[in-house]
Amino acid sequence: MSKHSICSPSSAHRWENCTKSARLEQTFDESESAVAAEGTAAHAHCEHKLKKALKQRSKKPVSQYDSDEMDEHTDGYVAFVLEVLAQAKQQCNDPIVLIEQKLDLSSYIPECSGTCDTLLVGDGILHIFDFKYGQGIVVEAEDNPQMKIYALGALELFDSLYDIHEVAMTIYQPRRENVSTWTIGVAELKTWADEVLKPKATLAFNGEGEYIPGEWCTFCRASVKCRARAEAKMKLATMEFALPPLLTDAEIEEILSSLDDLTKWANEIIAYATNAAINNGKQWNGYKLVEGRSVRKYSNETSVAEAANAAGYSDIYKQSLITLTEMEKLMGKVKFNEVLGGLIHKPPGKLTLVPDSDKRQEVSVSNVHDEFKEGF
Repeated sequence: MSKHSICSPSSAHRWENCTKSARLEQTFDESESAVAAEGTAAHAHCEHKLKKALKQRSKKPVSQYDSDEMDEHTDGYVAFVLEVLAQAKQQCNDPIVLIEQKLDLSSYIPECSGTCDTLLVGDGILHIFDFKYGQGIVVEAEDNPQMKIYALGALELFDSLYDIHEVAMTIYQPRRENVSTWTIGVAELKTWADEVLKPKATLAFNGEGEYIPGEWCTFCRASVKCRARAEAKMKLATMEFALPPLLTDAEIEEILSSLDDLTKWANEIIAYATNAAINNGKQWNGYKLVEGRSVRKYSNETSVAEAANAAGYSDIYKQSLITLTEMEKLMGKVKFNEVLGGLIHKPPGKLTLVPDSDKRQEVSVSNVHDEFKEGF
């Protein structure tokens, strides 16, 4: 059984769109993945470093995930929060910073509470900061339901103490080089709470509404076995997998919009079935467990070198530069740009077809063709 609220803020994007998923997820065990554990460790460093910067007592956390990379990214987060704090002090004499602040959200969501990474409260504006260490999906602050819910909880605490008229919400996701900030007026936020959040949360808490599959299924614990999601993916079969020349443009567009999630869903099914076979002895009709291809490795490189040298083979080493990222860490960004800036080339990326919602700049095909011709 989940230790979180039935309708937790972190899963709001999911139950806001698919209200019945909140109760369905409770029937599945929740286990922490290595990725989640690494994120927890990074959050602990953020908390410690920010407390120390604000001259608060804190004991340095230690975990198996500690690394130079984690140190660099958590330092960056603390520096960002402190920069915003310095700006807030220009407008307010007594802004406060609250770290890992627990919030009562039950006024909007039944039996719900949550913990916000960092709150910065001052006259005029409330800042909500959310540190995300994941490097998978880019998370945007714009209209983010989790951030809006945290903002509502913070306003419950501080709206009467400070003259707050807007909320700035920031997602700090360093491993994707993503720092996204979005601002909303308090009045507009509370209108959303009354007209959208409360009705959806009530349906979700009661297990009512409909199963509606979509991109929000990604982190749902029930996604692999969800019949509604399976039926949505299998709708492609109604096109009988006709060869592309026989499909209309509209049909191809419909397929394109579904392929990413269809592929992800198929991989999840394979992973679920494989795990059940390996760890639970599950036998699937028509399938069997076999050993996959493996790559040969030296069992002991020192012994290999000694044996090769003894046999008269000396030309057994090759030398190569450390990676660009390692070189930048070695020199530091300023020195790296000074010494090697003119020797670094970033070629154009391979052209990829993506949805209009992708934030990257569209490439003109005619320009690409012209550049290609000029190269010959």
